[in-house]
Amino acid sequence: MQIPIAHPIIGDEEVAAVSAVLKSGMLAQGEKVAEFERAFADLCGTTHAIATNNGTSALHAALLAAEIGYGDEVIVPSFSFIATASCVSMCGAIPIFCDVDEQTYNIDPLQIEERITPKTKAVIGVHLFGQPFDIQEVQQICQEHNLIQIEDAAQAHGALFNSERVGGFGHFGCFSFYATKNMITGEGGMVTTNEKAMVERLRQIINHGQIEKYLHTRLGYNYRMTDIAAAIGLVQLKKLEKFNRRRRKNAEFFNENIRCKGLITPKEMDGVNHVYHQYVIRLTEEFPMKRSELIDYLNTKGISTAIHYPLPIHRQPMYNLHNDPDPCPISTKLASSVLSLPVHPMLDGKELTYICDVINKVV
Repeated sequence: MQIPIAHPIIGDEEVAAVSAVLKSGMLAQGEKVAEFERAFADLCGTTHAIATNNGTSALHAALLAAEIGYGDEVIVPSFSFIATASCVSMCGAIPIFCDVDEQTYNIDPLQIEERITPKTKAVIGVHLFGQPFDIQEVQQICQEHNLIQIEDAAQAHGALFNSERVGGFGHFGCFSFYATKNMITGEGGMVTTNEKAMVERLRQIINHGQIEKYLHTRLGYNYRMTDIAAAIGLVQLKKLEKFNRRRRKNAEFFNENIRCKGLITPKEMDGVNHVYHQYVIRLTEEFPMKRSELIDYLNTKGISTAIHYPLPIHRQPMYNLHNDPDPCPISTKLASSVLSLPVHPMLDGKELTYICDVINKVV
């Protein structure tokens, strides 16, 4: 029996909610989407939430609403999923890669300052693996330089920074509800904002640029969420706190029981509530195996793993920035040494103990 790296949790309530939508005949964007938007805005403490068909479209729409375009520069962390940067490129703008903190894996505010130029228009911070980045420091930088601040919260539903939910600190918060996230709709996304002037702009962008049916005033896209997805999201939203508590409990168990020389377990910043979308360990030179060997070893023991992420974005072929010296050496280092273990809410006590025992027997 293999312990999976992720385990989407779909219960009878989700099935019933989808069935009700199917029977209603309203399958596309309708009242369920509007209800989900209101509920998600309440979660994040924002005045508005705009549902989209995935997390990448949420980021793209937010950048377009901020009028990011050709020749503009947007500072992004290199240690993240490709969409953090590719959505900038989709606007015709230029992603400027910033390195991350070696302990938290999140964007380094000190390096943001070094990368600001007259062309800089925005900063995207990522709450990577479910841990909020240093929002206070990044927010101050953005205010001082009159920059748009975007929270890429695709992995951080319900996470807290100074006791407040992420998604409401910047001009925009962008979420994903992909099938492996802390809460899911299968595919789906959300943009949260307190900027009233941006709401109508966002709604036009995600709906073909329409201000009314068949009247198009800007270039737009078909980024709408369906009522089917929203129905799943409404049920999942009610379970999110329970799911996150379980993820945190599982992570705490690992932190207390993984005792293997050469492995670094995650560090949680003061003042945050990490929701552990991923539980990411790091191998050091003291560890007796190569990462590939550890992956194979765990796989033979029935434990699935994943690498998030094996190549920093600035080294991806589409950007291929092999500068000398490396502009993001910590991101490059992390990409070669991190490994994600299962941390999802479906793990039971025996499985948690087994994972720790298998790892601890390496030495």
